[in-house]
Amino acid sequence: MTVALHVNVDHVATLRNARGTRYPDPVHAAALCELAGCDGITVHLREDRRHIRDRDVRVLRDTVGTLLNLEMSATEEMLAIALETKPDLVTLVPERREERTTEGGLDVVGNAAAIGAAVARLRDAGIPTSLFIDPESAQVDASALAGAAAIELHTGDYAHGGTRAPAELVRLGAAGAHATRRHPSLRVAAGHGLTLRNTSPLVAAVPSIVELNIGHALVADAVFMGLEEAVSRYRDAIEAGAAERDE
Repeated sequence: MTVALHVNVDHVATLRNARGTRYPDPVHAAALCELAGCDGITVHLREDRRHIRDRDVRVLRDTVGTLLNLEMSATEEMLAIALETKPDLVTLVPERREERTTEGGLDVVGNAAAIGAAVARLRDAGIPTSLFIDPESAQVDASALAGAAAIELHTGDYAHGGTRAPAELVRLGAAGAHATRRHPSLRVAAGHGLTLRNTSPLVAAVPSIVELNIGHALVADAVFMGLEEAVSRYRDAIEAGAAERDE
């Protein structure tokens, strides 16, 4: 099974915003990533606009030719933006203003009514929704019950787990297998903290994954090798993991 690569270009915008310039433009970065063979572009529009801005989302909606995935919290402000711009996919994520990056998955179990209502509003507008969750079967079941078209398994505990990484791979594999067994229409994606070193083992160990969202490490690697080469290297890492999985 092919595993898609969606590139998150948030941190191109971080570099732009650090000096208050118009460059580097995440829209330009997205175009280069698509030319290099990625399968989609992901951006996270945060409440504080620390990287991606409203203008970026609007222009990307007009220019992305693959798939535009808008990550956002389930607030009225963000829902209004999504309903106006109509990305190909919305991924609902938890968000705390003071966090440096997303720290964990949505608690769909504990917030079923609010999340289900947001999913329904998006679905009624023709926008499928993915829910960013921790790899737990209860969260998978709640996501399916909420009407999500997909889930994105939080891989941060695996990526930063050190000696716990093998156990976290097992946990991710179990959650993915539960999703495909109990909810076969639910697409399984994964992301957070993925690098060239840990991507292949993840793909090899979790056969349910059909899509990866990779951003910070890919943009960091691109500083030294360029965006096109970085996308190519991550594609190679995904394919290596898939080949090992299929042996």
